[in-house]
Amino acid sequence: MSKNFKMLAKTLFGFEEILAKELRGLGAGNVTQGTRHVSFEGDTGFMYKANLCLRTAIKIIKPIQSFSVGNEMDLYRKIYQMDWSRYLSPDHTFAIDATVHSDDFTHSLYVSQKTKDAIADKFRDMNGRRPSVDVKNPDLRINVHIHKNNCNVSLDSSGSSLHHRGYRISTNIAPINEVLAAGLLLLSGWDGQCDFLDPMCGSGTMLTEAAMIACNIPANINRKGFAFEKWPDFDDVLYGKIMDACLKRTREFHYNIIGYDKAPSAVRKARENIENANLSEYITIERNNFFKTIKQSEGPLHMVFNPPYGERLNRADIDSSFNVESFYNDIGNTLKQGYPGTNAWFITSNLNALKFVGLRPSRKIKVFNSHLESRLVKYEMYEGSKKAKFQKQ
Repeated sequence: MSKNFKMLAKTLFGFEEILAKELRGLGAGNVTQGTRHVSFEGDTGFMYKANLCLRTAIKIIKPIQSFSVGNEMDLYRKIYQMDWSRYLSPDHTFAIDATVHSDDFTHSLYVSQKTKDAIADKFRDMNGRRPSVDVKNPDLRINVHIHKNNCNVSLDSSGSSLHHRGYRISTNIAPINEVLAAGLLLLSGWDGQCDFLDPMCGSGTMLTEAAMIACNIPANINRKGFAFEKWPDFDDVLYGKIMDACLKRTREFHYNIIGYDKAPSAVRKARENIENANLSEYITIERNNFFKTIKQSEGPLHMVFNPPYGERLNRADIDSSFNVESFYNDIGNTLKQGYPGTNAWFITSNLNALKFVGLRPSRKIKVFNSHLESRLVKYEMYEGSKKAKFQKQ
């Protein structure tokens, strides 16, 4: 039986708690939250499952060595002493990713270079040949993290960031990150138990992630591959069993997921991406201006969206007639007048603009959209007045 070992799942700021919940739900042991990461334990099969299923993880790394370092030569010597033949051969390629938070090590690029030199020299001394470096698509990606004088060496089991789900083939300006979209949905409490609307759907990322959550479809089922598939100890049979088991846990969805966008190009791109994700039977895209719509269904409605105007867009990409105050005011008016029985959530990095919505948010959650500090806000639109609701209780 495969032994458990420690792993680290990296994530976005503010998603640590929901990532920890995801890991516990999958069966991870010793789950511990950090800042932008969650540590946990599991076996090789669980590493495969974590990469395949986690919605809010960016990377899954496997620590293989920890030691203290005082300077660059100390780092070189201790990297050289490691048994790299367990992970590489001269016929393989490798790449180094380094992060440093230290007074003694100030340049991550230099740390990467010293690590690369130590590994290459070790193979040349032992075999007369050395593996080549391939920064784009290596057989092995190595992560070196130095904090003060502590150095942790890990293997990157994911490869490219796990937000690269594989289904998005067409994008609009400033598309939302897939991991960010999934995290916002989970923070909003979306569980697939009612109708869902993204009224400004862009290329359809929020809709796709919402459908995958509702149906319990593995987040990364559409990816072309993971880094661990190139490792010498990769167990193809075990991976196949893990994938089959995950797919057997999908569930039926009996509500509607709808997306609006007023731009024909966005509607076309969203439909292409949703078809590529094999989710067309669950999601409907309509060309519609949210501000001219009303709620189409009875019963509760869950709404999550990413308004298209913000600091990530160049001014040249914005209609010259666009006005932030009126735009956010229109959001509030549309919700008040047309969407009773709705929990409406949206993310914005324009914190000042929220006061023009004209509604009091019941929740504000601090998140980051790329480097921009943002808020995920919730507006509860009751059937009738809020006062009447509480009088009935």
